[in-house]
Amino acid sequence: MPDCRFTDLNAIMDEGRQVTVLWQEDESLAFVANGRAYRSEFHVNPSSETMLLLRGEMRLHYLTPEGEEKVRVLKEGEYMYCPPGLPHSPRFPPGAFALITERKRRPGERDRFLWFCERCRAQVYEAVFEVRDYAENPVSKAYQEYYGSVEHRTCKACGHVMPTPDDRSFEEANPAPRAN
Repeated sequence: MPDCRFTDLNAIMDEGRQVTVLWQEDESLAFVANGRAYRSEFHVNPSSETMLLLRGEMRLHYLTPEGEEKVRVLKEGEYMYCPPGLPHSPRFPPGAFALITERKRRPGERDRFLWFCERCRAQVYEAVFEVRDYAENPVSKAYQEYYGSVEHRTCKACGHVMPTPDDRSFEEANPAPRAN
């Protein structure tokens, strides 16, 4: 029988890596994610996911089952649950960290990454991956596929070309939600 594992999350955050996988077992996966300067896609997991914000602040964009985009600000110490199949986009800057737990992907399951036009809201692109090893950083692979092609970033509905991450700052790309 395997023994328990222990991790110093502060040491992991101090290292500052983009993704640090803590474990990958048949039924569970845990990793620490460092924020990205720019994130605009919605991730669709085949399994449920939880996120605990360890440091900083996150603007979690998500699409309701009715297709409405909502934003919830998570602060340090707040924890959230995302059901399988719900498009979500955790947007947090470098230096902010989240602990993510989910089920390791089963053979044949696919993660989807969706981009929508910032002008007309039409879907611009979808990247689909079978994630066998989360240490391969599937979000970065999806970004390379999307941002590496002007065709992938061009909206077929209105012709708008979505900017690359270098085109604007995190705050411009991820404004704080308006107070109701």
